Amino acid sequence: MFSRIATGLALDAYGPISDNAGGLAEMAGMSHKIWVKTDALNAAGNTTAAIGKGFAIGSAALFSLALFGAFVSRAGIKTVDVLTPKVFIGLIVGAMLHYWFSAMTMKNVGSAALKRVDEVRRQFNTIPGLREGRAKPDYATCVKLSPNASLNEMIPPGTLVTLPPLIAGTFFGVEILAGVLAVAISASNTGGAWDNAKKYIEAGAFEHAMSVGPTGSDCHNAAVIGDPTSDPLKDTSGPSLNILI
Repeated sequence: MFSRIATGLALDAYGPISDNAGGLAEMAGMSHKIWVKTDALNAAGNTTAAIGKGFAIGSAALFSLALFGAFVSRAGIKTVDVLTPKVFIGLIVGAMLHYWFSAMTMKNVGSAALKRVDEVRRQFNTIPGLREGRAKPDYATCVKLSPNASLNEMIPPGTLVTLPPLIAGTFFGVEILAGVLAVAISASNTGGAWDNAKKYIEAGAFEHAMSVGPTGSDCHNAAVIGDPTSDPLKDTSGPSLNILI
């Protein structure tokens, strides 16, 4: 399973590239036929990404199970009883952590995107001739924003991952820590399904898609609203949760 992770995660690049190609085609005013093709490729990319992330999640779960077994053995815990108050509290805290972590990572995606928007706006306002196409933008500064933001914005979520086990184990004992370490995930698959739902309705290739459509209907509007949520959910929070485990 571990030997296939590199292949699975490499497939994650396929979806975003196809998605960006569709966006560029739309902005360039290209034919609607081009959008149809890039949407189909993007939907396929989301599905292959879900498979890749599924492998990552599965391997992380198996790995965490092995680590959990090692922890229980070294800590001398003979049974993990969920009816024990300490363990039950630990389970509640552990279940809460990945929602908190997901919220932080998704908020960070929005924050990084706004920094990019602010930088583009600044360049349009300060570089003479940029609006008219007579001057070149500062590409390097724009590109640099993403890695800088991804590193800086991950400090609080990283702290969230590190501190609770230390605090739980040090101050409340190994039983509550055993509860904290039990976490479940569905973010990656949910995000991929949400993203594909919009394309499914817009394509209208199947009888069911036509029944919930067409474009502009309540179902389509709901899918459009869900689409911006799906990207940080499947591309940021979902993969990051593997590391949290």
